[in-house]
Amino acid sequence: MTTVEQIQEALGVIRPHLQADGGDVEFVSMSDDGVVSVRLKGACGSCPMALMTLKSGIEAQLKESYPDVKKVVSV
Repeated sequence: MTTVEQIQEALGVIRPHLQADGGDVEFVSMSDDGVVSVRLKGACGSCPMALMTLKSGIEAQLKESYPDVKKVVSV
């Protein structure tokens, strides 16, 4: 089972790429059924490409590293 610490560490690897474009990601929660909730901040919060960043970037990376992560949602 993936831990909150592992998710936060993985987001820490992704974070510099978002920060380079004026954005950021904040971990909110992880459910028992593998749904990770995050909050996109800064430029990522209002960017028209935010959904692509969330699904193709953050979700893809977390699912690759942690197969029990089923989905990443923005709250």
